[in-house]
This record gives sequence, structure tokens and C-alpha cells, in this order.
Amino acid sequence: MKTICAAAILLLFGGGAGATDYFPPRGDRWATRTPSEEGIDAVKLRAAIDFAVAHEAKLSPELDGVIDQRDQRITIPLQFAKEPFSSPIGPLTPHAPANGLIVRHGYIVAEWGDTHAVDMTHSVTKTFLSSVAGVAFDRHMIRDVHDRVLDYVHPSPDFELPHNRPITWDQMLRQTSGWIGTMWGKPWWADRPGEHPWTELAAGPPAVGQQWKYSDVRVNALALALTYLWRQPLPEVLKQYVMDPIGASNTWHWENYDNAWVTIDGRRIPVPPGGGHWGGGMFISARDLARMGLLGLHNGRWGDKQIFSEQWVKMAKTPTPQNPEYGFMNWFLNTGRKLLPAAREDAVMFLGNGDNIVFIDYQHDLVAVVRWLDDSRKAEFVRLLEAALAR
Repeated sequence: MKTICAAAILLLFGGGAGATDYFPPRGDRWATRTPSEEGIDAVKLRAAIDFAVAHEAKLSPELDGVIDQRDQRITIPLQFAKEPFSSPIGPLTPHAPANGLIVRHGYIVAEWGDTHAVDMTHSVTKTFLSSVAGVAFDRHMIRDVHDRVLDYVHPSPDFELPHNRPITWDQMLRQTSGWIGTMWGKPWWADRPGEHPWTELAAGPPAVGQQWKYSDVRVNALALALTYLWRQPLPEVLKQYVMDPIGASNTWHWENYDNAWVTIDGRRIPVPPGGGHWGGGMFISARDLARMGLLGLHNGRWGDKQIFSEQWVKMAKTPTPQNPEYGFMNWFLNTGRKLLPAAREDAVMFLGNGDNIVFIDYQHDLVAVVRWLDDSRKAEFVRLLEAALAR
């Protein structure tokens, strides 16, 4: 390995010329190549990585020296303090310094920081949640995503409300459901409520399927519905059908809220959330996130096994009419090149607070995992990365 900056950024050496479509085996024996072997400008790549390290996210510069800005036990409650019902009900932990890796043709070409650190990944958890729905679809447990949820399960009395009865799986996956109710003590109107804490409460429920709204309450309602559909803990489903087949480590864990439990078939089952808004969600390393990115890069295929059908991935990447930059959760799309002007329109990001980023570049057969980058800097990071690829 060759040190290329004071922040312990590494450009990795190893491996000779070989075929594309390399899939790393289970464990840490992930083959590496130099940037030049993969047609990448090493100096420009270093500039992109230096940029990511230099722009690690902070809640506010005013808090420098006052709090540990990596301690999410402090920062997350402060970030959402203006919301009603904002108290955390799941685990929050400090996170590692900025870290990440760049993968091209399946090979690691650059790595920085502690990519084995198991940290919250916030709303990238939503990508894992929709993955569980994808497995259900491919196994014909969901026949059509445009079917009503109530045609399959009856998760709670709130799902039976007249307003909620028409809601489909597709609407829940796209965050257009307009679902109303309370999940684990958090009412629908209290999540990112607008100008005033009561703004959405006063406005009343949105029409089903007509409005896109990023809402962890509604995401958690989907998690509850999927738990009843599978009749087992969703982390078990994810491990069996996705994470083990792609060779992920055993270090990841999907944490539920303290009060998020249901009884199904006499078994007490945890219901994990789709993010870290109130704590919990997916705790995972950058290396395991990169495996998930490779799975997306190959449209659901890992080696000779199709983990998700191409039909499912195509739906996940189909723009939502109410928000064309969003597909299924949490596939952020580059429609019109608005999100990432320097990348091709078919580029995708799995994106979570922090920021936690899994960038998929189909044009260059590349995945980048970038953790704890200032949200306002993600487009510039991608611009710098794309410049390193333009040889």
C-alpha cells in the first residue's frame, strides 16, 4: 500500500490484469488494484478523497470544542430537537472519523479511514428495508407492488383507517402513501412537520399516492407490514437472502426501538426502523456497504446468482412521478442530472443522514462508499471523482 495523504488515505496495490465482474469472496480477501491499473488518475483520485476527509460533516461549526460532533447521542437529538415527539427510542452511538473506499470492476482501488468500523448508516437502512420487500416480490409473496397492503396483511388498527385502506406497496416504497397513524409513539404529523410543529396536523392528511414526503413514520409502517408479511424478524430475512449470499461480514446489526415489538404466531418479534431518526436502524461497515453497492451495480446479481430480479431493480430505479429524483427507498436517482451534475443520468445513490453515501456509477463500473461527508459537498465529491475517471 502507498500512503498518499496525512489522513491515512491509501491507494492500494495488488492484482494483475484480469476480467471484469470480479466479486469479492466472503471475508477480507478483497482483491485490490492500483488506480492506474483501473484507468484512474491517481492524483485526481487523491484530490477527491482528500476533499471527503477535509469536509467531514459537523452539526454546526459553533459546536467545535463544545461537544464531540461525532457523538450521535448528542448530535441526533439536537438535529431533530424542533420536532415534537423527537426523543430517541433506539440506540445512538459515536461514529468513526470519515472513511470510505472506491471500487472499480469489483476491485478496491482506494480506501481511507477505518472501513471496518460498524456505525449507524441512517437512511441507507431504507435501502435494506426495500431489499426485504424485493425478496418478497421475487418469491411471489407480493404478487404486484400495486396491490393494496391490506390485501396481504393487517399489521395494526391504523392500517384499517378509511384513509389508509387504499395504500399500495408501491406507494409505501416510494414514500407517496400519505399513511396516517402512530408508529411506536411517533405520530405521522410530527415527522419533519414544516414551519411549525403543528403544520401537518392542521393541514390534515395528504391524499393517498398524490404527495411525496420523506417520513420515517411511514417508512416504519412499511417495516411493520413487511414483518407481518414475513412473519419473522426482518434482519433474519436480510441475512439469509441478501447479506450472506453477497459475503457480508457478521458485524452488521439492524437495531429496533426499545418499544418496537410485536407478537406473531406466539413469537415476540422486533420490528426494525428504516433509519436512525429516533435511534436504531442499520449499523454496518463501509466494506459491507460496498458489497451492497456492487449488488446494485450489477442489477441484483452477485456472481452467478440473481439476489434480486432485474424486474425489481428496474422498478427501484424508476422515477417517482411526485419526485423524479427518487425511486424505491432509498434509491436516489440522478434524473435530469440534478442531484449529481457531473455524473451520467443513470447514476444512483443510496443516501443517509451523516452523510452516508453509496454511489453507483454504471458508466464506469464503479462504486464509492463515502461516510460522514457534509451533505452540501456530495455533488462536488462526485465531480472530483468523475474527473479522476476522465482519462
